[in-house]
Amino acid sequence: MVTLKASHEEKPAGDTPGGIMYIPELDQAIAITHAPTIYFYRLEKESEINAAKILKDSLGKALVVFYPLAGRLQYIDQGLRMELDCNSMGALFLEAESEAKIDDYEDFRPTPDIRALIPSVDYNKPIHELPLVLVQLTKFSCGGISVGLGISHVLADGLAAGHFISNWARIARGEQIDHIPFLDRTKLRPEESWAPSFDQPEFKPPPLLIGHSSNLEERKKKTTVAVLKLSESQIQELKKRANSTNSTFTRYEVVAAHVWRCACKARGHKSEQVTNMRFAVDFRNRVKPPLPKGYFGNAVLPTVAIATSGELVSKPLAYASGKIRQAKEKITNEYIRSSLAFLKNEPNLSRFRHLHIAGYTEGFFYGNPNIVITSWSIASLFGADFGWGKEIYFGPGTLAFDGKSFIIPNNNEDGSFVFALCLQVEHMNTFKKFFYEDI
Repeated sequence: MVTLKASHEEKPAGDTPGGIMYIPELDQAIAITHAPTIYFYRLEKESEINAAKILKDSLGKALVVFYPLAGRLQYIDQGLRMELDCNSMGALFLEAESEAKIDDYEDFRPTPDIRALIPSVDYNKPIHELPLVLVQLTKFSCGGISVGLGISHVLADGLAAGHFISNWARIARGEQIDHIPFLDRTKLRPEESWAPSFDQPEFKPPPLLIGHSSNLEERKKKTTVAVLKLSESQIQELKKRANSTNSTFTRYEVVAAHVWRCACKARGHKSEQVTNMRFAVDFRNRVKPPLPKGYFGNAVLPTVAIATSGELVSKPLAYASGKIRQAKEKITNEYIRSSLAFLKNEPNLSRFRHLHIAGYTEGFFYGNPNIVITSWSIASLFGADFGWGKEIYFGPGTLAFDGKSFIIPNNNEDGSFVFALCLQVEHMNTFKKFFYEDI
């Protein structure tokens, strides 16, 4: 049981620029929820480290530099779009205690017990009342602690969030930040000459199961979560098989392809079932000119690899890997401009906004027959040392819907991966079987 001990609104420890900040179209068409993540640290039970004071003091200083995170979103144009009020309202900081021990969480799979270590949000409240950064420090009976975070999806992608967290940790250790964030979001404002010039499947509803007219039935099915491990030798075996035709597929491409194929097999699709694999591509260096170093915001574009289940299952691993490579390579400067222009011309961007929370039934659904595979290979997200050493585990705080998954480098830096996945209960055991037997 987690018992809340204290709640604080941590404001920037100094003056910050005020005023209204432009939010690019890409940020407008993204989940309005907070990305929930969790860090676990082992400390001696007798440790005299005042983690709460260290975290709060350094957070206030970090919010001076990353001042948009201390502001509040607000709707404009009757809720069709948003803007950011840089009003220095601050972040939410909670302190909690638990009778549990870190070892009670075993493989750290994102269960409701893990979710309880991260601040929850009432999204029925007006958006201008919601802090953009949420922090919960939980002290365990063994002496260890966890730091649960929620950072607004609208304000930051994974790279930007890692930039903030790593520099917050540097401040906590008494060090200087390594580089200042670039906060001018107008760099992604579409120019008048830009126009949609590609088919944009990532902005269209994903395929439904054959014979179904909606995804409501699939949304309602009970799900479960699992954390599976892939050793370096298993990853190399997948690469060897996928690259047998003189290809050069990456570790992510072959593992994601393997997962996609296993999901199709476990779900028992008909061979003609169309399936999408959705993932994000960072375009900071793909757009021309490249975005400035330290650009703070969302600079990733969702893309989808499309195939039939029959093709994925019957053809070699290189086929699925190639589909993923093709989807990634289409994210060129021209495609990025087309996407931004498409969103600019969209009168109601609220139809793309959704909540990454369990039970939500609106917006696009990437569960059966589809899948979302996110790569967390961002170095700055790991090794968050606030003065008491690096974490023993970092990972997602929740997996809210069927088909949501993460590929995460193992914390022991041995080249292995941790794979976190949410699937319908009826498919999970079969998926695990194929996941290891097909290597």
